[in-house]
Amino acid sequence: MSNDKLIGELDFDPTALKEKYDYERDRRIRPDAKKQYVGTSVGRFEQYSRDPWSDADVPREALIEHTSVIIAGGGFGGLLLGARLRDAGITDVRVIETGGDFGGTWYWNRYPGAMCDIEAHIYLPLLEELNYAPKHRYAYAAEMLEISQRIGKEYGLYDKACFHTAITGAQWSEDENHWHIQTDRNDKLTADYFILACGRQSLPKLPNLPGIDQFEGHIFHSSRWDYSYTGGSSEGGLTGLEGKRVGVVGTGATALQIVPEVAKDAGELLVFQRTPSTVGVRGQCETGPDWVDMSKPGWQRERRENFQAHVQFGTQAGYVRPDVDMVGDGWTGAFEVLAEPEDSVTKRLGRPPTQEELAELSEINDYRLMNQIRGRVDDVVEDPTTAEALKPWYRWWCKRPGWHDDYLAAFNRKNVTLIDTHGQGVERFTRNGVVVDGVEHPLDCLIMATGFESAISYTELTGFDIIGRETTLSEHWANGVRTLHGMSTDKFPNMFFIGGNTQTASAVNAVHLLDEQSQYVAHILGQTEAKNARAVEARPQDVEQWVRIIAESPKNHAMFRFFAQCTPGYYNAEGKAETSADLFIGGRYGDGPLAYYDVLHNWASDGELQGYALKQD
Repeated sequence: MSNDKLIGELDFDPTALKEKYDYERDRRIRPDAKKQYVGTSVGRFEQYSRDPWSDADVPREALIEHTSVIIAGGGFGGLLLGARLRDAGITDVRVIETGGDFGGTWYWNRYPGAMCDIEAHIYLPLLEELNYAPKHRYAYAAEMLEISQRIGKEYGLYDKACFHTAITGAQWSEDENHWHIQTDRNDKLTADYFILACGRQSLPKLPNLPGIDQFEGHIFHSSRWDYSYTGGSSEGGLTGLEGKRVGVVGTGATALQIVPEVAKDAGELLVFQRTPSTVGVRGQCETGPDWVDMSKPGWQRERRENFQAHVQFGTQAGYVRPDVDMVGDGWTGAFEVLAEPEDSVTKRLGRPPTQEELAELSEINDYRLMNQIRGRVDDVVEDPTTAEALKPWYRWWCKRPGWHDDYLAAFNRKNVTLIDTHGQGVERFTRNGVVVDGVEHPLDCLIMATGFESAISYTELTGFDIIGRETTLSEHWANGVRTLHGMSTDKFPNMFFIGGNTQTASAVNAVHLLDEQSQYVAHILGQTEAKNARAVEARPQDVEQWVRIIAESPKNHAMFRFFAQCTPGYYNAEGKAETSADLFIGGRYGDGPLAYYDVLHNWASDGELQGYALKQD
């Protein structure tokens, strides 16, 4: 790499850093790849998915009813859909949810210290509509659950909600022009429209290791926190851990929040690390009603779009970074380092940069940012050996970036020990603890902060196959996902799906994406009803065109090359991704979220439902 006007003076050796990154990646590659984890939805680990927050076994009468719209999922996606449908005049809505209340991710995740990592004023849904001001810069789980319940009440979604209920089958009737839905409560429901809002942060996964079901200590997954054992609440006070030897497996985003809280009360805390996270400054603080000027109509949309424009690379699809950074957090600060605007590079070079030069500059800036993050570890962690083990050696976007004000400092406590597994993870479980490098570590309690089954097929995510007109969804997508705008597909009339799925966009703020998609779906249903149509279905030729747009995007191919070199994780199929489709954020709209949202807005503006066929009888 050249050291010239393009990249400026360097105080590090890029070649040596690249070699270090490759070494750290290679020693983490495991032959079992994704098979090193096991789901908990069914089978011998099913108890790890049980609901600790409400009684799922309360009986109720089976329902035999028709509803205009059935939504699968009561998280932020389902809530936004319900709200936007009501705004469009469609009020007969039934939400079916496996949990005991609305909230989705924030119904399940109530571990101590749980909070979002996107500013609350752009993350929490419908703040303008609810006239609600968040209490903290990053909302805690309890507030997000409260917001979910408030939306459910405000928009009448509790009226027909079915909680502690899982859909087991869905089939389209061409003769009747509606969906037949079955559940594990023996419900036999019908609906004109069927919409899936199944999030990817609710199905726990565990390390698929020998002896995990033989451990005789107390064990639970972080998303099913056992306060009956630990004592306390999401605000802390875990008095049940006093004098106990506690282990946490995992050092991702969840563990960053759990470790500082558990460290306050555990007799001894062992943190088992496979790959360290990046840990930036979060800057958590209370926020008063004047944190944001909420009197301006459209303030939340403006703030969300400003944030997204600051966390895109360069002038992605022509979206120039605004002069004003409304959010001003770690995310936008990171992109100030990562993504120098092309016009400033042009000014420095005296000519427009080539794509090769932009790629070179991007890599150098990534090194600069990661050096800052590793430098923070040295600044905070007192023990040099522990500090060295906590340093992340990979490109910044290779893993979900982390932010916390207290995680690194927790390792300065005398009762906290980092067990670095040198990239291979825990070896096996015993009756008394876990084994790493042949050494047994006895434990009284083991907390699995091992994440969720996020990189799975859509039918695996829903837990059932969907029978449309002529075929099942798994058969229809046997040779690859095929959608229109990532939210509908041909041969499946009156069915839509929202979320960060393939052929949508990869957005840092997932709730912004959900809101844009909810408004898109509500627009289609509203127009279909206004035109007195019985069914609406994506046209095959328009589906094919969207699939080509996604497949031919040069940026998607560049994304695959980037992630293929990353340290193993769920982003890249544990280092075994073979195509863009294997990536967690692969196969998305290449020009980024803002361009994707503009596609949806421009498409909806004429009200003609271009790309869809209507059935009038």
